[in-house]
Amino acid sequence: MSRIHTPAVETATGATAEVYARIKKAAGKVPNTFAAIGALAPAALDAVLAADAVLAAGSLSKQDQETIKLLVSEIAGCDYCVAAHNLLGKATGLRPETLEQIRSGESTGDARRDALTRFVRVLQQTRGTISEEAYSAIKAAGYTDAQLVEIALAIVIVSFTNVFNRVNDTDLDFPRVA
Repeated sequence: MSRIHTPAVETATGATAEVYARIKKAAGKVPNTFAAIGALAPAALDAVLAADAVLAAGSLSKQDQETIKLLVSEIAGCDYCVAAHNLLGKATGLRPETLEQIRSGESTGDARRDALTRFVRVLQQTRGTISEEAYSAIKAAGYTDAQLVEIALAIVIVSFTNVFNRVNDTDLDFPRVA
């Protein structure tokens, strides 16, 4: 059970009700993590959704976005976000075995995706400025400077929900990933 009490979505008013309505229109429901964040800090939820809209309008593919979010969530140990982004990754066309390979650090057989996962791992597991080798490898895989900004944005967005869900122990409303 989630640590932070979240009122029923249907009882929301004001700014919380407005942000929930936008989520429902886009996704059909308000996921538990968004319900909890929105109940406590609707402006924070609105900011995360706005950042995600910027990312969605960028040039990274939906598969790349979900690759990043799934991998960052796996590294952070956020079961909620792993479940969510595993499901969303499937919706983008990523195969279940590819999603498992992303999470486990194995090769997917797709050189560009593997370069992205190696780059994200370096960013998440090292400190300080990345090496010239890591930078050159992601550039050699065909990622542009603008996409490097988008990769950083994807990491920041999912890191917020990872941290919140780790604090809250948010009830899972996505299929659990083994």
